[in-house]
Amino acid sequence: MAPVLISARAMAVFTVASFFALLCMAQQARAVSYTFMREAVEAPPVAYYDYIIIGGGTAGCPLAATLSQRSRVLLLERGGSPYEDGRVLSMLHFSDVLADTSASSPSQRFVSEDGVINSRPRVLGGGSCINAGFFTRAGAGYVRDVGWDPREVLAAYRWVEDVVAFQPALGPWQAAVRRGLLETGVLPDNGATYDHIPGTKVGGSIFDADGRRHTAADLLRYSNPDGIDLFLRARVARILFGYKGTKPVARGVVYRDAQGGAHVAYLNRGAANEVILSAGALGSPQQLMLSGIGPADHLRSLGIDVILDLPGVGQGMSDNPMNAIYVPSPSPVEVSLIQVVGITRFGSYIEGASGANWNSHPSGTQPPPRNFGMFSPQTGQLATVPPAQRTPEAIARAVEAMSQVPDAALRGGFILEKVLGPQSTGSLALRNLDPDDNPSVRFNYFAHPDDLRRCVAGISAIERVIRSRAFSRFTYPNFAFPAALNVTADFPVNTLYGGRRGGDPRALEQFCRDTVMTIWHYHGGCQVGRVVDRDYKVLGVEALRVIDGSTFNASPGTNPQATVMMLGRYMGMKLLKERMLVEGPGA
Repeated sequence: MAPVLISARAMAVFTVASFFALLCMAQQARAVSYTFMREAVEAPPVAYYDYIIIGGGTAGCPLAATLSQRSRVLLLERGGSPYEDGRVLSMLHFSDVLADTSASSPSQRFVSEDGVINSRPRVLGGGSCINAGFFTRAGAGYVRDVGWDPREVLAAYRWVEDVVAFQPALGPWQAAVRRGLLETGVLPDNGATYDHIPGTKVGGSIFDADGRRHTAADLLRYSNPDGIDLFLRARVARILFGYKGTKPVARGVVYRDAQGGAHVAYLNRGAANEVILSAGALGSPQQLMLSGIGPADHLRSLGIDVILDLPGVGQGMSDNPMNAIYVPSPSPVEVSLIQVVGITRFGSYIEGASGANWNSHPSGTQPPPRNFGMFSPQTGQLATVPPAQRTPEAIARAVEAMSQVPDAALRGGFILEKVLGPQSTGSLALRNLDPDDNPSVRFNYFAHPDDLRRCVAGISAIERVIRSRAFSRFTYPNFAFPAALNVTADFPVNTLYGGRRGGDPRALEQFCRDTVMTIWHYHGGCQVGRVVDRDYKVLGVEALRVIDGSTFNASPGTNPQATVMMLGRYMGMKLLKERMLVEGPGA
């Protein structure tokens, strides 16, 4: 009996591991060379601009492109260009980027104090360069609650979508997930749409039909080349401040290039000129603290001169918890990223993704190296090697073991649920004074009972989809849901893993806690009302804003990247209009 159990578990491990393995033949990264994009070592020692944007990420790129139409803009990105790394733009190499833990990787791994393994971007284009690519807008209620103009929001979304959004074609497995959601009551059928509407829909993707990723960096094609300087591998050390009376005023930034050389950028004189933080949910609160804005006691404990005691900096950190169920399939399935979503009325989003028997190669040739996608041992997600044991040698052994698994064992996929909001929150703090180091962050997954209730409801919804007639082609006749929970619970998905094989798999609350993972939708740290006002101006400071996902009180829609890109364009247009009022149309 034991060998059968081990075999079943091994098959489950390897099938789930292949989830994000990619079958399509992706194009090679096309060389893009913006004339205004240079290495920071080429930057002048001192320069002056109307806007200085810290972070060339998902919000920073569209923001800079928009502001350059009428102003002199400096965009500082701590990472390199996505166009110089073929892995970033190829769906085939999605997991390779997450697996790369080198100092030059586009993805910088961190582990939250909760013990969940996560990643932050370190590349021009930000999170849009390392995520799974699902593209969907925020709901009308979200737009209304944050006070955005719906017409301007729609125009900004369309500006983004013209460049980066594509409609995926569903394969049989994804189509079965969609039909299963509808059969089990996740209604109505909303067809293919970017809109966030309760029911079941097919969303968009930033991967095109050839498997090529389109990122926020592509939006820089809208830039006025004469209005923007973009420096790569530019690490901002701190924001510089002056004073108007007793009120701090942002004046510029100090940044260092890859060789350690120091550069200073100042704001030009003018009431409309600003420093804008767009460094993301970890980077923006971290940079504010390093620059002297944040909880005074915490800053003083690290020897940082306090510019402004702003206790809300680093507070309200949230990450939408994700839990998944592995489903082995008797039938071949396509390889797919997330394409279908069920937007339930109980506060959970149901999505599916699949792997396949994709390791075919011409007769008489060597098989290509297997890429097990998001859940490879290398990436740190749903891996087979416990986190404490993930040495390079152990990972290499796990990869070699996986390479020996029969192709049939790689057939299947899984269905996941993600909690909306969430309502559980944590905090971020500095570990040291190094802007390249990861701050300490705790998300407090499932601390709020509503998040746990929604996870349990989501897992139950997954069971109904798996048991639906629509999905029957992709489940074995003797499929047992409790066994599927056991298999998933055996994966060491986070550093809290303790081999809890003796627990009751039907205790869904415990299952949610034990198997929680990230889907990289973390936000907060510079929230509206706590750190910035509704125009994203930092409270108590002049000429300083934060425009990115760190300002969110909840994650927008089912996946935030479309809204973060939209926000960059939306606020860029708003700032240009404000500038015209200050300077006049002829300035």
